Amino acid sequence: MEIQAAVLHNHGEKFNIETVTLDEPKADEVLVKIIASGICLTDIHIQHQEYYFPLPAVLGHEGAGIVEKVGEGVSGVKPGDHVVLGYAYCGECQPCLNNTPYKCDIYDELNFGGRMIDGTTRLHHHNDDLSVLFGQSSFAAYAVVNINNIVKVDDDLDLKYLGPLGCGIQTGSGTIFNYFKAQAGSSIAVFGAGAVGLSAVMAAKAANCGIIIAVDIHDNRLELARELGATHVLNSRKVDVEAEIKRITNGGVDYALEASGHGAVGRQAVNSLKYGGSLAYVSSPPSTYGLDPSHVRSLSIRGIVEGDSVQQVLIPQLIKLYKEGKFPFHKLIRFYQLHEINQAIADSQEGTVIKSVIIMPT
Repeated sequence: MEIQAAVLHNHGEKFNIETVTLDEPKADEVLVKIIASGICLTDIHIQHQEYYFPLPAVLGHEGAGIVEKVGEGVSGVKPGDHVVLGYAYCGECQPCLNNTPYKCDIYDELNFGGRMIDGTTRLHHHNDDLSVLFGQSSFAAYAVVNINNIVKVDDDLDLKYLGPLGCGIQTGSGTIFNYFKAQAGSSIAVFGAGAVGLSAVMAAKAANCGIIIAVDIHDNRLELARELGATHVLNSRKVDVEAEIKRITNGGVDYALEASGHGAVGRQAVNSLKYGGSLAYVSSPPSTYGLDPSHVRSLSIRGIVEGDSVQQVLIPQLIKLYKEGKFPFHKLIRFYQLHEINQAIADSQEGTVIKSVIIMPT
């Protein structure tokens, strides 16, 4: 079938809205009419070749839509079902069988290799195959995805809000719930008040953390962080962050989440922990943080993928919290039409919007 999609032909260029060809779903695959797709920092990194990804391609990996058709062997969803699209995993390796699909042995290949699990693509433009991101490529009117990508959701919520649950929001909130397993009354510092960081703030609030500190350089983001549940906000251009966190907590936080990707901020996060504290890197870190080994004694430090989340479990939990008024992620979102995708990306880079979401043409 012919569909409209945002195509990236070369690194550093803008997206072009073009007509591309989408194949029919194969076995274990589902055709989804995309209602909306969030823009994630990963999409922007690929655009500017900060991550390797084969081009030309259709990017987008925070899609939400309606099932249009199912391939052979698909169970659990049917045409008309509302779905959120998440990350790809094989479902057959030992980590997947251990119910840790975010550790899938071929996670990088399936999400960043440009091909589906069978090694082919479903998208084509003239004589070119188009690479597929995260097994979904949701900057398009339709997507063919493996059943593993799919999370069925209730049909009583507006789908245009739900796509970001599949990556950025899942990453921030899942780190709080799944990795930290944050306890009521505990303390946390969140470095970087973008979509991932603010999702962590909301999750910390939902987990009844006692002290929730948001750190950023933009006052408008810090104001939103306070609205979403932060008990303290720190502008790192105006205060000594480490000293303030030690003062607020009387020695350091139980948990720190680093969502900025800057080396200096990573060191601040480490130094803000109390002895025995835990640090999660959820951003794409630089090659080194230059940490002093004496600073990391008794600390737990780990990089986190997708919030250590089984998406078919976490996303319905987040929707339940949203319905209860405990996870107001809609406050992060600004909508754009597909033809406005380049402006949406520019606004995201400039920090004037937290989470850009692209509405697909009907």
